[in-house]
Amino acid sequence: MTSPLLAWRDPVYILGGFAGVVALVLILFQPLLADGALPGLSVRRGRIVHRWLGTLLVLAVLLHVGGLWLTSPPDVIDALLFRAPTAFSVWGVIAMWALFAAALSAMLRRRLRPWRWRNAHVVLVSICVAGCVGHALLIEGTMGTVSKGVLCAATLAATAKTIFNLRQGP
Repeated sequence: MTSPLLAWRDPVYILGGFAGVVALVLILFQPLLADGALPGLSVRRGRIVHRWLGTLLVLAVLLHVGGLWLTSPPDVIDALLFRAPTAFSVWGVIAMWALFAAALSAMLRRRLRPWRWRNAHVVLVSICVAGCVGHALLIEGTMGTVSKGVLCAATLAATAKTIFNLRQGP
């Protein structure tokens, strides 16, 4: 912990912040798993891992928001109601709801036509990734500027590559 912005924060807040970092890292791997782009994993096994990491991703976001809630409930309420004066909270809330909607769409996958499910899931995930990257880039203190920028760029590139590959078909 070298950031002076975290020096006065309590452990719950720091844990919540790190849960957000873990969520961003998981978001990087999600499109790569869905696309079968990770070496050593077939597309089928990659998609199984994708589902499990998706569950971990939702849990990481809940831990992130829960940690912030325990530290400062008024700030979380302001963020959820889009009243917070910080732009990063708006992006974070948009990303969170898009993630929850994408997870819900994954749970309802068998009830939807495949093309409808895929289009809805891709749109929701794209909103989630864009919101998460916007959220992360505007926050100061949890990650270093370079590492955060590299992680966000890699996440955007992986998501764009996977969407492009999905549009090309099998």
